[in-house]
Amino acid sequence: MITQLKNRTLIRLSGKDVQPFLQGQFSNDINALDEGVVQINAYCQHQGKIIALIWVMKKSDDYYLSFVSDLAEIVVKRLTMFKMMSDVVITDVSDEITQLGLLEGDRQGLSPFKLNAQQSIALVSDVSSINFSSGEVWEQACIANEVPEVFLATSEKFVPQMLNLDIDEVGVSFTKGCYPGQEVVARLHYLGKSKRRMRAFECNEKVAVGDALIVTGSTSTKASGMVVRCVKLDSKSLCLATVELAYEDDEITLNNVQLTRIHND
Repeated sequence: MITQLKNRTLIRLSGKDVQPFLQGQFSNDINALDEGVVQINAYCQHQGKIIALIWVMKKSDDYYLSFVSDLAEIVVKRLTMFKMMSDVVITDVSDEITQLGLLEGDRQGLSPFKLNAQQSIALVSDVSSINFSSGEVWEQACIANEVPEVFLATSEKFVPQMLNLDIDEVGVSFTKGCYPGQEVVARLHYLGKSKRRMRAFECNEKVAVGDALIVTGSTSTKASGMVVRCVKLDSKSLCLATVELAYEDDEITLNNVQLTRIHND
């Protein structure tokens, strides 16, 4: 199955300072990024909350950054502001290069970047010979593989630990050095424990990104969690959502409909 990822912006960063520049901006270790791999990064503000999630891919000396399109203006403006006098050129190549989502085995002569064991990303200039599957197929795979996302509606709502980015350091390096919000993220890792984590759920009604999860027994002054990403499949909805760990197996409702926890492990 190959899906065209229409809701993602792609920018290319080039120049002799691009690697150290990105190393100082994102949560993961850019210096450790190899070609052929998608590296997930959190782009955080100073309080450690995620502005956007960035998929970083390397080709020779250039870096390609893929992220949700409704955050494009915010991300590009912030990158431009911080690059200052650095030799870094930022180019939006969304109209030149098409982003494809590939499920396991669907290479078709492409040279994809591996996102996880089942999913890859391909960057191509010609899609005339490709038969696309629906976007729902890709979203279902993202939920099955617990791939988080941040949209405009959820920007600055999560710290990396809430989206499980610290687990096996899939999206956060704790040895790479400074980046915006690094002190807060590191303090939570070394001195505290995240009270909320991302989990997969299903229900029989339509849900939306940003919807609130409610647990009757929770004493939190806020909602018990929030929908991170979701997809509607026939009469069933699947979603990834943050949830208070103390109540993750309790009765949870969303828009007055009961959620069922999906145990992907």
